[in-house]
Amino acid sequence: MASHAQTADDSDDDMDGFMERFKKEKYSNAFSEDNWEEEFNKVPMFMKTAPEDIDPLKHPELAAIQSIIHDDDRPLGEQAQSLKDEGNEYFKERNYKKAIVSYTAGLQKKCSDCNVNAVLHTNRAAAHFHLGNMRSALNDAVAAKKFKPDHLKALIRGATCCLELKKYTDALQWCEEGLKLQPTDKKLLELRAAADKHKRVAERDARKAKVQEKKERSEREALLAAIKERGVKLRMPPPRPKRQSESEDGGYEGASKALAGLDLDGLCSTEATGARVFLGEQGIIYWPVLFLYPEHQQTDFISAFSESSSFLDHLSHMFGEELPPWDTDRKYSFKNLQVFFEDEERESLHQVNPETTLLKTLQHKRYFVKAGTPSFIILVKGSPFCKKFFSERKTYLL
Repeated sequence: MASHAQTADDSDDDMDGFMERFKKEKYSNAFSEDNWEEEFNKVPMFMKTAPEDIDPLKHPELAAIQSIIHDDDRPLGEQAQSLKDEGNEYFKERNYKKAIVSYTAGLQKKCSDCNVNAVLHTNRAAAHFHLGNMRSALNDAVAAKKFKPDHLKALIRGATCCLELKKYTDALQWCEEGLKLQPTDKKLLELRAAADKHKRVAERDARKAKVQEKKERSEREALLAAIKERGVKLRMPPPRPKRQSESEDGGYEGASKALAGLDLDGLCSTEATGARVFLGEQGIIYWPVLFLYPEHQQTDFISAFSESSSFLDHLSHMFGEELPPWDTDRKYSFKNLQVFFEDEERESLHQVNPETTLLKTLQHKRYFVKAGTPSFIILVKGSPFCKKFFSERKTYLL
């Protein structure tokens, strides 16, 4: 039988042999220099971010932890608290959508702990805030305050959301409620100052807008009166559904009301330039006018055509020494041009003397200004296109 000393010596020999082999043989399950970070990230304690989907085969440790968190046998308060903690971890990772899911699951437990429910709502409000869901964030802040009226974070979140939503009066109210609890809270003081400043600016802008609206209304009324006095006819758009408070106004009175609420109201140009008819300081009306050249499918737009100017004043400038590039035959000299306006109802043309003023033309009994922009057709006298154009329509002299 071997002695105890002999047995110890044998054990030492075995350990020495094992250590020698350990130095020479590489451990098959060890982390390599290339993959140690990846392997560390699989260990729950060292994970930087949680995986999107927890597969029990790939992440057995995480699956076990999750089963503990969602254990329905525990008290509802503990379950809600665990889901809150889970949401907080997602929040730290800036995974706000998953945080909202966890906080919502916690609230669905309907535990009786008002503090837990208040925190769940406040934290979900923060997640919604970071996703830009301001109204949802504000709703959660309101709910949190119902569970715990003195929850300072909920009051701060509510004030912040109201500020973002430009509800400055409400933001001030949230701030005042919070400052009653913490009069020196720096964040609430900053929010109150910002809300007060924005409220003052908004009120000032509203006053300016009201003054500007009154001025524009006065100018529209003066313009309409001047147009009516000249006998210029406006072709109004189809009537909109009438409100009960409105009377059966027509003509210029109806146009005056239309001016306040319609884009195509008989005086607003539809041109991309945004130009519109206006009354000058000397009582002269200036119109945006469109010249059409159907032969070449071209147009010219005059943004402020004085009613006292003639067509020749503009044509001589536009077709003087330098002709447009699309006039390849060089025939659009102002001396060769004829001016017409179209009578859509009669499908006819009315010729206008180029030396006639715009006002006299607009006063013609068959002329109607459409969408605030008088338009005229320009043709070359005696050209084949002009003859063809005439053959398809009746022509009258002004």
